Amino acid sequence: MNNLPLLTMAVTLLGCVLAVVGVHVYASGQAQRQALLERMTQEGQLAIESGRRRRFSGVDRRLRKTRLGKRIERKLSATGLDLTPGEYFVSVLGALLALYFIAASVFAPFFGIIAAVIGIWGANGFLNWQRVKRTEAFINQLPELTRVLANATQAGLALRTAIGMAVEELDDPAREELRRVTDQLALGRSLDDALNDLAARLPSRELTVLVTTLILSNRAGGTIVSSLRNLTETLEERKETRREVTTLLSQVKVTAVAVPVLGTGFLLLINGMRSGALDDMTSALAGRLAVLVSAGLYALGFFLINRLTRVRI
Repeated sequence: MNNLPLLTMAVTLLGCVLAVVGVHVYASGQAQRQALLERMTQEGQLAIESGRRRRFSGVDRRLRKTRLGKRIERKLSATGLDLTPGEYFVSVLGALLALYFIAASVFAPFFGIIAAVIGIWGANGFLNWQRVKRTEAFINQLPELTRVLANATQAGLALRTAIGMAVEELDDPAREELRRVTDQLALGRSLDDALNDLAARLPSRELTVLVTTLILSNRAGGTIVSSLRNLTETLEERKETRREVTTLLSQVKVTAVAVPVLGTGFLLLINGMRSGALDDMTSALAGRLAVLVSAGLYALGFFLINRLTRVRI
């Protein structure tokens, strides 16, 4: 009878997993049925983007009308992830439920709430990390981009044509981002607005300098080739400097992750020494306050370490 709470949690978790699987199978069946009907009647096309059928289209349509959905859509557009806001929302919701039941069954029910809150923060942090990662990859391609633009403009090509050549020459993420610029230009948007939109999606000092140089050269004319040549050399030097700084700070960043992991390990050790110790601790108000204070201190330490190691070059 001592294992009755754990058994109850396990059965509940199994029920939730089976419910998620059932919903997934039902959605897959509906999608196959709809695809078969459209193929038989030859009316319309399947809702296909990037070579695959989008799931949770109903959730996606409703979510895009809300402020949260628009915010998620803006963040996803800057990360390069092949996800719709609806797919991301459902995935995060499923991950939060899994975190709650796993933490509640391993530690105590009160820790499930904390795990869900951390999961919400982690979902937002994941998008920010993906955006930073994509921005860093784009920054590393900037020297090559400026070199391509300089060669094209030196050959007498217009800046719009030079950007189109860069789309063909470069790899992702620069290719995809510049393709967005060329698509906006093809729709009649001005070069200034298209480049400013690029700088807003991938905020960085290097890209801001490049966009400003291109805009000013497009407006006033002048020696854009020499400016791009000088900018290429500067970006190459900044690229090497950023790489050295990242290497020097890698150990400190690992420490920021190791500290919360050690805290979780201590909780497992306490619960392993005496079964139900965490349940007894979180059943009292003082114990819950102690857990919240400890979690806040770990979060503060993680934030401060990352803040102190954020070096702008």
